[in-house]
Amino acid sequence: MSSIFTKIINGQIPSYKVAENDYCYAFLDINPLTKGHTLVIPKKEIDYIFDIEDDLYLELHSFAKKVALAIKKVVPCKRVGVAVLGLEVPHAHIHLVPLVKEDDINFFKPKLQLEATEMTALAHKIAEAFNS
Repeated sequence: MSSIFTKIINGQIPSYKVAENDYCYAFLDINPLTKGHTLVIPKKEIDYIFDIEDDLYLELHSFAKKVALAIKKVVPCKRVGVAVLGLEVPHAHIHLVPLVKEDDINFFKPKLQLEATEMTALAHKIAEAFNS
């Protein structure tokens, strides 16, 4: 059975895509900690990030860096934080969270509720920054 992320990659579930290449996919988290919270995943479904073969692992992190730099251009923040938890979805993923303060990456705090129009506009702006 495919993970929810594989269904997103395959277009079976819609997403707010911000970037994609042959090996990786990045999209806005629909339950963000902060505005611009993005998930970066390998297209190959692998449950645990440290089970990813080295070449893909390096590609995933290099791709995440480029996405983080695009987020920082668009979302006012001091830094883009990185977290890998991996317990909630059986598909390796990296959280990129725009930070103004350290508590912004607290996964136990209430999530933001953003309108679809705002998510679409934000995804488009990050995609433009990614591609520039």
